[in-house]
Amino acid sequence: MAEAPNSATLKVPKKQELSDEDEVLKEELNTLVQHLLYSDKRSHKETLEMMANHIRASTTSMTSVPKPLKFMREHYESMKKVYSEMPDQDTSNMCADIISVLSMAMGNGDCLSYRLLQEPAQPVGDWGHEYVRHLTAEIVAKYPSTSGKTRAQLIDLVRQITIYSVKNNAEIDACDLLMEIEQLPLLLEYVDDAAYQRVSIYLMTCYNYVPAPENLTILDIAFKLSRKFEQYTQSMRLALLLNNRKMLIEILKEPKDLTTKKQLAFLLARQQVCLELDESDPDFDLLTDIMSNTNLNKHFLNFARQLDIMEPRTAEDIYKSHLENTKYQSKLRVDSAKQNLAISFVNGFVNAGFGTDKLLSDDANKWIYKNKEYGMMSSAASIGLIKLWDIDSGLTMIDQYLYSSDPLIKAGALLASGIINCGIRNEVDPAHAILSDYIFTNHDYVRIGAILGLGIAYAGSNRNIAIDTLNNVFTAHNKKPINIDILCMTALSIGLICVGTSNDKIMKSLLETIKRFQLTDLENVNMRFFWLGLGLIQLGRQTVPEEVTSVLNKIVEPYRSVAKTTVEVCSFAGTGDVLKIQQLQHLCSDHYEIPGTDAEDQKYDKEKDLSTAQAIGVIGIALISMGEEIGAEMTVRLLGNHLQYSEACIRRSVPLALGLLSASNPKLNILDVLSKLSHDADNEVAQNATFAMGLIGAGTNNARLSAMLRQLAQYHNKTPENLFAVRIAQGLTHLGKGTLTLCPYHNNRLLMNHVAVAGLLTAVVAFINTKESILINSHYLLFTLVLAMQPRTLITFDKDLNELHVPVRIGTALDVVGQAGKPKTITGFQTQTTPVLLAMNERAELASDEYIPETPVLEGFVILNKNPNFVN
Repeated sequence: MAEAPNSATLKVPKKQELSDEDEVLKEELNTLVQHLLYSDKRSHKETLEMMANHIRASTTSMTSVPKPLKFMREHYESMKKVYSEMPDQDTSNMCADIISVLSMAMGNGDCLSYRLLQEPAQPVGDWGHEYVRHLTAEIVAKYPSTSGKTRAQLIDLVRQITIYSVKNNAEIDACDLLMEIEQLPLLLEYVDDAAYQRVSIYLMTCYNYVPAPENLTILDIAFKLSRKFEQYTQSMRLALLLNNRKMLIEILKEPKDLTTKKQLAFLLARQQVCLELDESDPDFDLLTDIMSNTNLNKHFLNFARQLDIMEPRTAEDIYKSHLENTKYQSKLRVDSAKQNLAISFVNGFVNAGFGTDKLLSDDANKWIYKNKEYGMMSSAASIGLIKLWDIDSGLTMIDQYLYSSDPLIKAGALLASGIINCGIRNEVDPAHAILSDYIFTNHDYVRIGAILGLGIAYAGSNRNIAIDTLNNVFTAHNKKPINIDILCMTALSIGLICVGTSNDKIMKSLLETIKRFQLTDLENVNMRFFWLGLGLIQLGRQTVPEEVTSVLNKIVEPYRSVAKTTVEVCSFAGTGDVLKIQQLQHLCSDHYEIPGTDAEDQKYDKEKDLSTAQAIGVIGIALISMGEEIGAEMTVRLLGNHLQYSEACIRRSVPLALGLLSASNPKLNILDVLSKLSHDADNEVAQNATFAMGLIGAGTNNARLSAMLRQLAQYHNKTPENLFAVRIAQGLTHLGKGTLTLCPYHNNRLLMNHVAVAGLLTAVVAFINTKESILINSHYLLFTLVLAMQPRTLITFDKDLNELHVPVRIGTALDVVGQAGKPKTITGFQTQTTPVLLAMNERAELASDEYIPETPVLEGFVILNKNPNFVN
């Protein structure tokens, strides 16, 4: 046993020795305090000024407690006593100021109290940044419990702090304070031109982490700031984020410079928003032409020619079967209908927008008739992908198939007509002219082709001409019941057209139709598309109308849960709402019994079968968190837990959620997870994981993913359904020969394209229960991915919209929020000449000062102005 230490051996800590300089300072401060306590009160002011000078000299920067404050701690109570005996207001103010500063070192919360005792108060910045921070913290803590005169004093103090922070490069602190006490509008008074950029970036970042409705207040303040400093492109982005059409029109009209208006029109076109302008406006034709994306196909083809990639590619160029193991090749060369259908999709995806291919351009009949039944519909529709955005040439090519005697070929041609018009607005409305005649024809699939074609052609437009045509289907159903599949596709198409608009008229029409549904209607596998159409109308609105909730609550379970979950996840798409994600987590944690073959042996309550609702819930978690980087990373981990512990329906949906979360952004960690799942014993898990790999690599030509998919083709060569999914993924990976993207986010990931999200979500929902949809007769729903297809390019123009070739630096985007000075926005850059391709996480900046861009975000179509101060 160890001996107890002798008390004589214990070391007594030595009193810290002070340097000569510190001893002098301490003695001087002691003397000043004694002077205040016992000397004539008429000399107090001079004494306090001397004390204040000592403290100010050490509080401008505080990496540790300043020595004057440390030495004054023991005199804190004495100073409070002195304050109570001050002879006049000026001296009293000065003493209160010093006590307020001293309380920083005491940690007793008196900093703000003594600050408020000063009338009038001294400038808040006299004591340095740390003092301002202490005041800020105490204001935030005490503000909610104050009212009347005290609150007015706090507001006045907040104004002083805001002015000080903005002038001293601490704008971020000012923003945090004003957000905490809900006084953000004060920024409008005090932010100057020099501080605007940093404040704007910070507010936009905070938007992702603040719940509704506070997040909309942040956007509104950022919008007003941008208008105050005439930052029109930023104003337009914020108005798009607020989804406010009135603001959009105001901003487009506001600039006096036509070049700026053109750039704003390009921004609207990228978001697929075409505003209805006054025809008397002298710039009406030009701006409408840009917003309508009329020249998108021309610019895209010019870009392809410069990259020298106009040569059509075949499915075999993508499959690269010669690289596969020879012992599997005999199996892979079977000319089955399923593989022919896959070739149609691959050929369409790879040559999308290029106008020509080697399979359909010469004589499409030869190939279309190699497919069987519903495969002919998708094969004919794939012509629309080839002719994407080329209305004149595309509709001419499609015309002959509109008169086909085979209704499935006619249905495919109608769908192709809609695909060709996707994202393009034309004053003569050719899509409506063609498709409206077939809405009430006798063949169901011809009707579906026309209905879905209208939805794709007018997606996001909210055009009354298309809405009224489709609404007639519901009107007819109310008089005489119509095939439920047609109703579901009509609801989906109307949802695509009215996406994110909260259109009351259509909402009421859909709700009236829901009230007429019978139980057999609700059991239809396509009913999920009806709920999806209803949800798309509210996409991103962060609220579900009470009348919608009231009607859905009257539906029997489990269909009620499916409907409500679908509408809710659409409403909060891209918001990152943590509370909504927690609700979905709770839904996915419920367990239910799966029915066995013997109904007597296994009790099963059909109302508790939440499988479809849970599948939608998992996809909804990804949909809500997809717009925010940190939330997306957390969601990946969360979905990993579901893979381990959840039921089959959830495991099958997790790959789809991962694909939606990272469209056209092939992250290695997600690819590895999906690669593992693509070999799963459950065929639906494997098929969904394979399709998700295609979504993640869409348009990237990713070499690692291509190799994975070639290996997967060999692994699944004996399973036609799985091999079909592999081929679709291969086609998506090489989408547009690597020039297109499915990512719904653009403008440095600030804006979410509602139309693109709607297209992705439709395709993903179609993969729930593939045995009854995609793999049988609903594979045409894959064409909804066209809604998300956009060139991933940077093309620069002069003010007359003639193409310019200028050097730009392309690099990985850096987060510069809150960084001082003018930090670098990209790293690891390469210098290239426009036009160039941009990956999702890449950013561009001009490599010289010869031109000044109309927008700070170099992405898509950018107009450049000559720099008048440039010296070569």
